[in-house]
Amino acid sequence: MKLDVDDCIERLYKGQVLEEWEIVQICARVEELLIDEPNIVHISAPVTVIGDVHGQFHDLLEIFAIGGRVPSTNYLFLGDYVDRGQHSVETISLLVSLKLRYPQRIHLLRGNHESRNITKTYGFYAECMHKYQTSMVWKAFTDLFDCLSLTVIIDDSIFCVHGGLSPSIVLVDQLKMLDRFGEIPHEGPLADLVWSDPHVGAEGFGRSPRGAGYTFGSQVVEKFLHANRLSHILRAHQLCMEGFQVLFNDKLSTVWSAPNYCYRCGNVASLLQIDPYLKRDFITFDAAPESALPAPLPAPDSMYFL
Repeated sequence: MKLDVDDCIERLYKGQVLEEWEIVQICARVEELLIDEPNIVHISAPVTVIGDVHGQFHDLLEIFAIGGRVPSTNYLFLGDYVDRGQHSVETISLLVSLKLRYPQRIHLLRGNHESRNITKTYGFYAECMHKYQTSMVWKAFTDLFDCLSLTVIIDDSIFCVHGGLSPSIVLVDQLKMLDRFGEIPHEGPLADLVWSDPHVGAEGFGRSPRGAGYTFGSQVVEKFLHANRLSHILRAHQLCMEGFQVLFNDKLSTVWSAPNYCYRCGNVASLLQIDPYLKRDFITFDAAPESALPAPLPAPDSMYFL
């Protein structure tokens, strides 16, 4: 059957679930696009940057209502599209369909939840099985996740990543040597990029309470920016009750885009608009009324929550 991407996007905006064959075809075609992207994608402002959305589909629609739809607005998503929320299938289906239709208008980075192991534990696998009665859709998406780029640099100035920095990566050029095509490993620089967090009060690297990646302090950020002639680090990965957080003398920002996370945290969310002069403007928003759902069943016991 012939794939009609515009029709798929229209139906997805209405909250409809695509057919299995449509998702398989879309993922296969987007994989071809992603394979050609480098580990470091260079883009230009203006761009609107989005943090974790975690399957909160109605809040994703709220983001597009506030920031504008693709292609009228350029978007950079920093990862963690699935798990936790109850509409991961619709969320990732819409984002991937938009990537296929407008490949230069929307960029998708890999987060720590774009992983087979994590999605089998935190909801996406179960949701795919519930909605399709087969693992084929989950497999198509997780194969695509293997191809997502790791970092974006905006106008040779703002370094964007899902999680944070790695003690193994001093220079940005080292990222070009990483083999990103495959499951996220338990350790090493690729794992660090999607798992690490800044730590206020620290200077160097420390052990992460998440069990993967590192914590890193102000001195690490200063050295990385200076060595690579960059001005700022922009990342997601950490729940911010106010929707965003700016640290280390305005050298690092966290953007969080899942309001009332897990339908119970009570936080606001934000999107970050970066203008052509690289001025950053956080716009905060509350959960969409449709997202006022009962909390899903808790995930299995784990030392990892956020």
